[in-house]
Amino acid sequence: MEKKLKPFGIIFFLLVFFYTPLLAQETTLDPARTSLFKWSLIIGGAIITLAVAAGAFCQAKAISSACEGISRNPGSGRDIRFLLIFGLVLIETLVIYALLITIIILMVQWGKYV
Repeated sequence: MEKKLKPFGIIFFLLVFFYTPLLAQETTLDPARTSLFKWSLIIGGAIITLAVAAGAFCQAKAISSACEGISRNPGSGRDIRFLLIFGLVLIETLVIYALLITIIILMVQWGKYV
């Protein structure tokens, strides 16, 4: 049992050791700006999480439907493959747009606008 707890003890010690300098710093930010920054992190994380999850689900569904369609009608494989690639490109573009929106939300200099 002691061998299993040793890594957790070391990690806890290192976290406390590296966190203590942060406690010594003074904060000059007003609470409104800090609250706005916290909300921007939460919203940015939620946007990219939902976009990636929805994109992955849609891509999996599109690929499985295309494979099923090609197996039912091999003669239309070329058309189905083209539509599959086009749909995957559009889904991936949506995820990239969500990433750009998240980067914009996270990189705004909140001090200038509050």
